[in-house]
Amino acid sequence: MMAAQRQRPDRGLICHSDRGSQYAAGAFVDHLAAIGATPSISRTGNCYDNAPMESFFHTLKVELVHQCRWATQAEARQALFGYIEAYYNRHRMHSALGYLTPEQAEQSMAG
Repeated sequence: MMAAQRQRPDRGLICHSDRGSQYAAGAFVDHLAAIGATPSISRTGNCYDNAPMESFFHTLKVELVHQCRWATQAEARQALFGYIEAYYNRHRMHSALGYLTPEQAEQSMAG
């Protein structure tokens, strides 16, 4: 929801996910419909469908989660938000993006 509010994608966006029940839940599907997005769920047993997200979660765990202990769920949420928004998207260079940050890659595609 935060990404859709911030990025304001055009209708027709394809939102790809794994086969998790949360992505088939009515509230999630309704939200996709409200923003004009089309749901796409990976095929059973095909790990390559969701490889980019699996790679992201591996990086998140190695660089943050396994390094920290939080006293509360609120602290964990704040740390995750800070890692993704302040570090991963704005400062961490990605080889798949030609050693740009996601923010730099997005800006270069927009302009």
